[in-house]
Parts: sequence; C-alpha cells; structure tokens
Amino acid sequence: MIRILDGNTLDMDALEIKDIIDIDLLQKFQDDFAFAMNCASVTVDKDGTPVTKPSSYTRFCDGFIHTTKKGDDRCAASHKRMGEEAARTGKPYIGPCHAGLVDFAAPIIVEGKLIGTVLGGQMVTESPKESNVLQIAREIDVDGNGLVGASREVSVVDLKHIEKGASVLHIVVNALAKNGFNGLELDLISKKLSNNFMQVSATIEELSASANNISSQQEELNSEISHVGEITEQINNILDAIKNIAAQTKMLGLNASIEAAKAGEVGKGFSVVATEIKNLAETSKETAKSISDLTNKIKESVDGTVKNAKITLDTTKEQSRAMEAVSATIQDSVFVVDQLSNMTENLK
Repeated sequence: MIRILDGNTLDMDALEIKDIIDIDLLQKFQDDFAFAMNCASVTVDKDGTPVTKPSSYTRFCDGFIHTTKKGDDRCAASHKRMGEEAARTGKPYIGPCHAGLVDFAAPIIVEGKLIGTVLGGQMVTESPKESNVLQIAREIDVDGNGLVGASREVSVVDLKHIEKGASVLHIVVNALAKNGFNGLELDLISKKLSNNFMQVSATIEELSASANNISSQQEELNSEISHVGEITEQINNILDAIKNIAAQTKMLGLNASIEAAKAGEVGKGFSVVATEIKNLAETSKETAKSISDLTNKIKESVDGTVKNAKITLDTTKEQSRAMEAVSATIQDSVFVVDQLSNMTENLK
C-alpha cells in the first residue's frame, strides 16, 4: 500500500510488491523462467503470502506434499527459513527443503527493505533415495509408492546451474523492483514539483492583487497631497487679504492723523476712523475663523495622508513576506529538480 509520510516521503514499511511491479508482468516472467529452468516458482510478499500463481509445480509437491496439513506446514516452515536467510544476506539462498528437494529463495529488496521473495526449486542434484522418500511419505501421511513415483519425475540439475538460475532471477526481479520504485518516487516528486509551482502561481497572483491595491492607494495619496496643495494656496490668498487689511488699517491711521491735525482738538474724522477700524476688526475676525477652518482641513488631509501611507507600508510588508514565500518555494523546487535529475541518471 502506498502511504505518504510527512515531508512527502514514502512509508517503506507499508510498501508492497504490487505497488512497484506489475503483477501480470511478474507472473509472465516467473512462468517463463520456471519453464526455461525446468523448475517450480512462486512469489510471496514479506509476510509469506503468495502474490503470484505457482509456476510449473511438480507432481511431487502439488500432488502429494501439499495434499496434507502436515506437508503444507512443513513446506511453509521451510520456505520461511529460506526467505529469512535470503533477507539476512541480501542475496539468493539455496538449500534442501524438508522433503529433500533443492529450493532457492531470491529476496526482493528496495532501499534496504525486504518487500517480498521469489521462491523456486523443486529440483534435485541427484536421484533421491527411495527409503528417504518413503520415510517422508509416512511422516506427512501420503501414499509412499505414489510419492516415490513422483520423485522420479523431479528434474536432476547440477547445483551450479541452480545457483546461476537463482542469481539471474534475483537480478532481474530486483531490477524490476528498483525501476518500479524509481518510477513511483518520480511520480511523487513530479506531483510535489507541480504543487510547488501552483503555490508560486497563487503567490504571484496575490502579489499582483497587492500591486493593484498599492496603485489605488497611491492614487488616493496623490489626491490627498493635491488637496493639501489647494488648501495651502487658499491660505496664501487669505494671508494676502490680511496683508491688504493691515495696509488699509495703516492708511486709515495716517488719514486719521491728518484729519485730526486739521480739526484741531475735536475732529469729526475720528468718528469715521473709528467706524472703519470697527469694520476692519470684524473682517479680521472672519478672516481668522477662515484660517482656523482651513487649518482643520489641513489636519484632516494630513491625517488621511498618514493613514494611506500606513496602508501602503502594510501592503509593502505583505508583499515582502509573499516574496519570501515565493523564494522558499522556488528553492524547494530547485531541490526537487535536482532529485529528478539524479533519478533520471539512475534510470539510465
């Protein structure tokens, strides 16, 4: 079963033969190998459960040994012993089974983990002794004469041929497993790479939206600044008015002095001057109020400018964080690409 751990890595303890090797292809190879070697073969998972159908089983085993529970149990114990030894050494194990036939076990190992074993054999290196066969028949409760007859049908093969055959089987099956595992990892890495680029794309879209916000906020900021300029111009106009008032006041004061000189001690001009000064005072009061109102407007405009500036700053910070995320994702993608490159080299 394919199970992904944190970090997008495979759980090797859960990996099964069928996850990395096409069982139909394995079955065909096993059948052809058994036929060519004139031997029997079957593939089991790491728990000893068959994942393929038996290939070319002899009548000795299929017709007698496996017909009783005693025979089945002894055969299973023999296979387990050979499989454990093969897993321990990491190479094919060849030896006699409980019934005196020569069997072998070729471990399927991926990344140091045993995921299954190819069992084979049911051969002999010399004709079995009839007395030994009869003893086995009594032990497992099968017909002795029938088992003796079936033992004569078992292929006699030189031990070196068996060793070479087991070695070839081990190399080919493990090559299939390695290529299948690399293909599985390649698929996972490709998906991770695809997800990374999708994240990059999403982040870029966010950056684009942020850029649009900045542009809009900048336009508002420019509008506020222009407003400040307009208000400043109005203030300047008011200041000019105040200057004119001051000049007129000065002129009236001068005229009042002249009138006073003409009238002597009592001059009607003083009344006129007083009236004009009063009017000027009222005008100055209104002008001062206008200046106060404009000052408040300036403050509001400045506050708006500061607020927009803060929003712009916050958006800039968000963009900075988004760019950092993009950078990290791109770095991870580069690492993934390096892994893909290394795996491609391994597949050559």
